[in-house]
Amino acid sequence: MGISELQHEPLWQESDLGKPIPESPHAVSVALPLWDHVVGYEEGRPEIQEAMQLGYPRFVCHPRVSELEKFCMAKWGLPGEVCLIVPSQKVAIRCLQFLKQQSSVSGRVQPMDFEDVQIVFTPEECEKTLHAFWQHAGEVVSSRLAQAILDEEPVPSATNERRLVKERIASSTGAEVEDVYLFASGMAALAMAQRIFHFLTPGAKTIQLGVPYVDLMKLQEKIGAGCHFFADNCTDILSDWDSLFGGDPVAGVFTDLPGNPLLGTADVVSLYAGLREKGIPLVIDDTIGTFFNVDAVSHSDMVMSSLTKNFSGVSDLLAGCLVLNRNSPHYESMTKILESEYEDLLWGEDVMVLEERSRDFNERMTVFNRNAEAVAEYLNNHELVDRIYYPTLVHRDHYDAVMKPGGGYGCLMSVLVKNAETAAPAFYDALQVSKGPSLGTNYTLACPYTLLAHFEELDWAEENGMSRYLVRVSVGLEPIDELVQRFEDALQATRA
Repeated sequence: MGISELQHEPLWQESDLGKPIPESPHAVSVALPLWDHVVGYEEGRPEIQEAMQLGYPRFVCHPRVSELEKFCMAKWGLPGEVCLIVPSQKVAIRCLQFLKQQSSVSGRVQPMDFEDVQIVFTPEECEKTLHAFWQHAGEVVSSRLAQAILDEEPVPSATNERRLVKERIASSTGAEVEDVYLFASGMAALAMAQRIFHFLTPGAKTIQLGVPYVDLMKLQEKIGAGCHFFADNCTDILSDWDSLFGGDPVAGVFTDLPGNPLLGTADVVSLYAGLREKGIPLVIDDTIGTFFNVDAVSHSDMVMSSLTKNFSGVSDLLAGCLVLNRNSPHYESMTKILESEYEDLLWGEDVMVLEERSRDFNERMTVFNRNAEAVAEYLNNHELVDRIYYPTLVHRDHYDAVMKPGGGYGCLMSVLVKNAETAAPAFYDALQVSKGPSLGTNYTLACPYTLLAHFEELDWAEENGMSRYLVRVSVGLEPIDELVQRFEDALQATRA
């Protein structure tokens, strides 16, 4: 199913289970059309697992990467070992350090005869730890890179496309091109931010303000020195600083603009001003707000964006970026760290696809904003809806304070229907949009977010404001009246 077809013929029926979204060998999302499919996937039920043609690339090993791993095991592996393929020697060293820290086991590294790609081997009892590094650090070998290695393809330089992508981001953020750094995934960019914090203040914990995407917490806990977690991104940490942190050093602060999946926004204007006085850097993840809609760079030291999402719009590649604020008091020290630590590991073919996909980013964002705001307003006034989470409805004043002229409120919202225990599965099953992980796609995409992200910690999620029956919706480019009718039909299905 192609990209445009997904807007009119979405993958929403039971028979679509496990199909790639979109129909591409490099798809990032995968169809989970029924509520029970999601539960079965999380429980590891064989009939669900066997139907999955692929999965989100940091959670499920892509078929091309899996094929490459089998090749590497056959050529270099020893009995009782497993392997992970990483894009550079520096990443391999970090992986070995993570293994030693988390499991006290040493691995070994085998270079490949392709660019700087490396293979990390470790005893099979450490497979979960190896997988944790791959998932939390995000420094992955993409499916296109794996395919190129398998096919022994020439290495595409993509020099011009790389420059165009960076110029596009710089133009949208107001930053200098030299202050834009590309990464192989959004999580890899966040991992770099975490390492910068470590170099600036070794051994100090970070602060997580607002419920983040699950792996950012794991990154701070397992790769960083730990974090102080505040579920409400409007917690006033500045006024109670000494009592909250007891005079201990703080390496930095992470927050989303807006949050995922509750779409609240911290008072980043006041937060950044207060943190500057304390000499503590702030990183804002503006993936959901996007640098088309919000000016995060002026109100932070670094901005991270997942370019997999709105900037690409198709969900068939992984990419991320860090953008530095040149007016930050930490700018020189951050730049020096990046000079020694940074590697541009975004594979050339992925860069070429990203450049093509992002050409109409501004035009698409205008439609995303208009469509999502209309759908959110419709749902917010519906008798069968308990609550809608959308930036116009959660801490709007904080969002408006950093919204750009001509900007909007983004494509993402979360829906909680009334009588959710029984009605949420019925609503989700009947909703005629593609259903699977990821967001920011040109076609509408929905998922039971809390189940997918926090299945092993649902009680914790609910204690922090995320109902286990929450349905997250990324609104696409379909005609508004058509979208509204699909939601109306799904809501009426909850009456049965």
